[in-house]
Amino acid sequence: MSRSAHPAGPRHGDVLPEGHYQAPPADLNALDPKVWSRTVTRDADGVATVGGVDVRTLAAEFGTPAYVLDEADFRARARAWRDAFGDRADVYYAGKAFLSKAVVRWLHEEGLNVDVCSSGELQVALAAGMPGERIALHGNNKSVRELEQAVKAGVGHIVVDSFQEIERLAEIAGAQGVRQPVLIRITVGVEAHTHEFIATAHEDQKFGLSLSGGLAAEAVRRVLAEPSLELRGIHSHIGSQIFDFAGFEVAARRVVGLLAEVRDEHGVELPEIDLGGGLGIAYTPDDDPREPAEIAVSLGEIVRRECAAAQLTTPRISVEPGRAIVGPTAFTLYEVGTVKPLEGLRTYVSVDGGMSDNIRTALYDAEYSVALVSRTSEAGPMLVRVVGKHCESGDIVVRDAFLPADLAPGDLIAVPATGAYCRSMASNYNHALKPPVLAVADGAARVIVRRETEEDLLRLDIG
Repeated sequence: MSRSAHPAGPRHGDVLPEGHYQAPPADLNALDPKVWSRTVTRDADGVATVGGVDVRTLAAEFGTPAYVLDEADFRARARAWRDAFGDRADVYYAGKAFLSKAVVRWLHEEGLNVDVCSSGELQVALAAGMPGERIALHGNNKSVRELEQAVKAGVGHIVVDSFQEIERLAEIAGAQGVRQPVLIRITVGVEAHTHEFIATAHEDQKFGLSLSGGLAAEAVRRVLAEPSLELRGIHSHIGSQIFDFAGFEVAARRVVGLLAEVRDEHGVELPEIDLGGGLGIAYTPDDDPREPAEIAVSLGEIVRRECAAAQLTTPRISVEPGRAIVGPTAFTLYEVGTVKPLEGLRTYVSVDGGMSDNIRTALYDAEYSVALVSRTSEAGPMLVRVVGKHCESGDIVVRDAFLPADLAPGDLIAVPATGAYCRSMASNYNHALKPPVLAVADGAARVIVRRETEEDLLRLDIG
């Protein structure tokens, strides 16, 4: 059965009207397990806890805003992906979702690989002890320095994205006396049912080499002609926050079609295909994400069926979950600063963060949930817009939600499912300080990425 893709925001061409929201939930104190990490619950006093730690304790010790990462949940989700695919595939965690040395160590211990898309991400992965051969490098415009670093580090795959990069990489690998394994990223012409800015497999965008235009086939010829490059396979990524498997089926069919063309033209059966990531998570209770085991079965069946039809040996599959692992495992903890009712419209709830720690609502019109977490309340629901403290009217964290009508300054509220892209895309707009990332497990919390300080900002400003 086909499922519609829940977007990062309204679907491209299907934008929801202003003021779109659901009816109030039956219980404003409930913490829906679909959108909260697995160890989040309320204690006997009604205070939310994560990993056995009270959110009031977190706020008092570490301050707000703060990203709170449930380590046990992260590890469990990583294991679920590893176990779902087993020895049949390679699972690469998409580091762009969120990367830190602690997270890389968790991934290493749980048996996952990591993909990176910059020299900074590469250095974090290496510094945390991830072996080079378990790292893949992405990017549509990798610099010479980035390519040199990757080849020197012995990364397992470099995903090439242009003719110019093929030439550059061949020269760099040759100079280092290395035969570098590569995948070729192609665009398969699939219009993923997601936000325009995160759909990546249609023709008119910056990533990959066009299959229909013949650029992908020419890239294969050029890589095979370079003795310092080893063509391992084809890479395809159709977009992000996708629930509908129809797009993956079309993409797999076209990737396998290219594999057949390579066999027929060059007498080579490529041993690998990477189908990317982009699987969706639940940002609101209405979202219906798939479990890793179901994803593994579906992707495996699609590839085996298409390869059988093309009389090809089934290649090894790679997948790249990032958001699907880290997204649900964290929430952002805020303190309420002001509560401003606008009669006949909604109440504006201002918090001590905003678009500097979560740009996704402003960028993608993303939808989030929110809850009062420092206490429970028997008050009725009020329609709110949770906003930040930045000098922008578009500084919105949660566009429309319901919170208890007795919400007051000093209360702690939390926005779940902020593990992916929020810290990665955080900024210093208005010279705001980026929040810390706290890892919580077994009744203890620790800082894994510290809060920025004003001294950090001044240190970079050399005058």
